[in-house]
Amino acid sequence: MTIGLATALFGIILLAIIAYAGWWSNETTVERERNLIANALNFRVARMLSEQKSVAWWDEPITKFTDKNVDLEFADNEFGIFLTETYGHDEVHVLNAEDRPLYSYFGGKRQEPSAFESRRAILAPVITEVRGGRGTHSSLRTRPDTFSELQSNYKVLAGGGEAARWAGHIVSVDGRPAVVTAMTIVPNIDMSLLKGTPNLLVGIKYIDNAFISEIGRSLLLNDLKLEAQPNTRDGIFSEPFVGDDGIPIGHLTWTTRRPGQVLLTIILPLVAAGVIGVGLMSRTVLGRLTGTSAALAHSEAQARHEAKHDALSGLPNRVHMIEKIEAFLHSPVAKRTGQRAVAAYIDIDRFKDINDTLGHEAGDQLIAAVAQRLVGRLRPHDFLSRFGGDEFAILCAPAGHEAAATLARRIAQAFESPFSVKGQNIRVTASIGLAIAPENGTTADELMRHADIALYEAKNQGRDRAVMFCAEMAEQVEHRRSIELALRHALEDDALDLHYQPIVSCQTGAVLGVEALLRWEHPVYGEMSPADFIPIAENAGLLPSLGEWVLNCAMTDAKKWPKLEVAVNLSPVQIRHVDLEGTLRKLVAEHDIDPRRFTLEITENVMLEATDRVNAVLDVIRSMGFKTALDDFGTGYSSLSYLCTFRFDKIKIDRSFVARISEIDTSRTIIKSVVSLGRGLGMSIIAEGVETEFEAEMMTQFGCTELQGFYFSPPLSAEGMVDFLRTYRPRRPASVPPSLRAAING
Repeated sequence: MTIGLATALFGIILLAIIAYAGWWSNETTVERERNLIANALNFRVARMLSEQKSVAWWDEPITKFTDKNVDLEFADNEFGIFLTETYGHDEVHVLNAEDRPLYSYFGGKRQEPSAFESRRAILAPVITEVRGGRGTHSSLRTRPDTFSELQSNYKVLAGGGEAARWAGHIVSVDGRPAVVTAMTIVPNIDMSLLKGTPNLLVGIKYIDNAFISEIGRSLLLNDLKLEAQPNTRDGIFSEPFVGDDGIPIGHLTWTTRRPGQVLLTIILPLVAAGVIGVGLMSRTVLGRLTGTSAALAHSEAQARHEAKHDALSGLPNRVHMIEKIEAFLHSPVAKRTGQRAVAAYIDIDRFKDINDTLGHEAGDQLIAAVAQRLVGRLRPHDFLSRFGGDEFAILCAPAGHEAAATLARRIAQAFESPFSVKGQNIRVTASIGLAIAPENGTTADELMRHADIALYEAKNQGRDRAVMFCAEMAEQVEHRRSIELALRHALEDDALDLHYQPIVSCQTGAVLGVEALLRWEHPVYGEMSPADFIPIAENAGLLPSLGEWVLNCAMTDAKKWPKLEVAVNLSPVQIRHVDLEGTLRKLVAEHDIDPRRFTLEITENVMLEATDRVNAVLDVIRSMGFKTALDDFGTGYSSLSYLCTFRFDKIKIDRSFVARISEIDTSRTIIKSVVSLGRGLGMSIIAEGVETEFEAEMMTQFGCTELQGFYFSPPLSAEGMVDFLRTYRPRRPASVPPSLRAAING
């Protein structure tokens, strides 16, 4: 009797738990979807502020928008047309310090500034919030300042501080829901341009069905709509949409996922029937057998799960993925119908840097976060696994013709927003290799190997992209492997060579120094450019040894011209991961040289990835006596802020600017700005790639202190440089015509 009552009570409790689990699962899903939509709306407001920031935080608008004069051509090109056509803003207004309209643009054309007055009453709370600063009491509902969270990389804003203010809200404008943002117009270089209260940029973007549909697609809520009345159909959830001004806008409706329905409609009745059946069974023998069987089944299932799943991410592991691929490729249905499958090999870019800078615990957190983000982006039948380290694999099977591109987009979307790791928001990207079965492989090993080759190509092309495998890639891999093997032998056999190009004084024409340039004669392909074999060396982990070889050889050859400085390039790998300080101290002691004769050239890519370690390494280099130079300035993401933040001794202006000085006014303007700032900070300015007398004279007139290029000499061997220095006579280019000199100075 007691056992029967206990069984009945257990059955009732079990049914209650299942019912509650089904209800709770549905409610939790709705709440999560509601929060996702709210976060997406906050992000859209922040994105509109970011779009405004691209034109508002800039020196030039300070002088172009004044009470006395508005440069309308500038205003149209850089504000009105740019914001409406590039980012889809519907209205653009610029107000002066007293909030009087200076400029208005909407309806596809410039309007009279007075047109703003029809909007003033509606926009006044947003304007007041900006003018009063963050923390000011507003009649509008408080909205999370997602924009501020996205500014972690915007560290050098001379016009920032208290002058840089913004606000963004969703309000009703003439009965239409709209995102309204306002931001002060402040300088980002010369703070002295800002006099008194800054002007204000105000924007309006109406929320229509396209706006809501975009949010829905990004959240995988493809039927998200904004409707006037709530939708009462089964499976549809309606959420009142109220603006920050308290005005009802309508109802957001979407089909909510209801994972608990299976529990409520299928599992619950089945369990109820089972409970009744168990109550009718034997209370002793069958109960014991059931308990024993359940324990064994659980142990077996747990063992199988652990054997095929990754402990850190909880995802299936490599073994499970291989089994899944093989099962699909060899299934009778796939063979009979010719079904295709897409395999994606994913690698987190620069994951080692995160482990090195934040620690392995942070790396583990990032792996788990990426796994969770990918799970949320993939479809139910997509199979995701962790292959190990920072590598993931996805199988999409069966797959249509557009499946590869769709899968690549979903993966990329998972990396669009930053990851929260140890209290920090970290932005990471991923490289993706894609292969299709059966075209690219009829076995799991072959398919994943080809996806891995495509992944290698994605990394070789610069990372943060998806690449589809093709037969030529396999040939390229073999080609790169042969080059890598030959390069290893060349390094071991001391078969590399250094050439040197002279660096000439603009003032005297005398040779002041030389730059060491690596050369390699491949036994099959002949003379190879460093641009071809250096990336291969980096991927093969050869750069530390290669960099030390270059430094050692340069210090040896430097004794042949004791009065000249020697410039040597440092790779980002040497600075980030190698004991550069120990290497330099060892070489200085071995060669008994003066570090002040050597300039270590650093590319701007190192500055983009500047960490505390990088800054510390640069400080150590300078403390040892070595000079530093910012190389190839202007080739990629150059910023004048580097020159203010980091104490370089020299700046090297890239050949691409030198070659265009006679054709493009922008090049001359940039060169003069760099020279002016660099000289003002006590830096020498070197123009690279000078090939003609005209270029030499032009760069001298611009204020450069040193020149380098084929106009003086091509790179020479160490012996050739000795002969060159013996016969060289200083050469000064002829003067440029007065009209051109006036253009330079003007």
